[in-house]
Amino acid sequence: MTTFFAVLYYAAFAVLVVGVGLKIAQYARVPAPLKIPTTPAPLTRSGAAFRVGREVALFESLFKANKPLWIFAMVFHLGLALVLIRHLRYFQDPVWLPVTLLQPFGIYGGMAMIAGLAALLVRRIIVARIAYISGPSDYAMLVLLLAIGASGMMMKMVAHTDIIAVKAFFIGLMVFELRPLPADPILGLHLLLVAALMLVFPFSKLLHAPGIFFSPTRNQADDPRERRHLAPWAADLERERT
Repeated sequence: MTTFFAVLYYAAFAVLVVGVGLKIAQYARVPAPLKIPTTPAPLTRSGAAFRVGREVALFESLFKANKPLWIFAMVFHLGLALVLIRHLRYFQDPVWLPVTLLQPFGIYGGMAMIAGLAALLVRRIIVARIAYISGPSDYAMLVLLLAIGASGMMMKMVAHTDIIAVKAFFIGLMVFELRPLPADPILGLHLLLVAALMLVFPFSKLLHAPGIFFSPTRNQADDPRERRHLAPWAADLERERT
């Protein structure tokens, strides 16, 4: 079990890092031939950067468009953030003080994550116009995330595992050393699901996480009169003509 999960996580980590890196490089190369910020838009580049920051942290456009959906999304993402911060303890020795202070709230983060995901899944099923445009991958991602959250909560509420050994295993992986992993079926299921998420992430719609930074409707300033916008290929053509 230890060798299997060690190989699996090395492979999953490589796929995640390389896959997301290649996607970000692809996003960065895609030209924006037109000035298309969603108005009302900031008039300066710093304002556009601040707008992207608000979008990432507060889901500003979603709040304006659909407040019930904004609530579900915020509950899920805030819960996920708490869970991820709590899990940092498995990769640190000694554990950072902020991570230690947030440990008691991790359980509430897990509950919020599951509640938000469940609401998003139910919405996708019962709202006809959303169900109509939903494909198998949309449901698969929600179910996978729900299964990860549920299996993690089971280890907290139902069948406790040896978290000291789990931490030793992951710290061992960081220094290329195999340390025994507890033979716990729920832990094994949880780790399998997390590895599956890492493997599919670079090829899924979850890439909206880095993609938001490259959205021209958000990251462009509304300054077409003050600054001429030229995509790189258009600039090259113009230089050739002159």
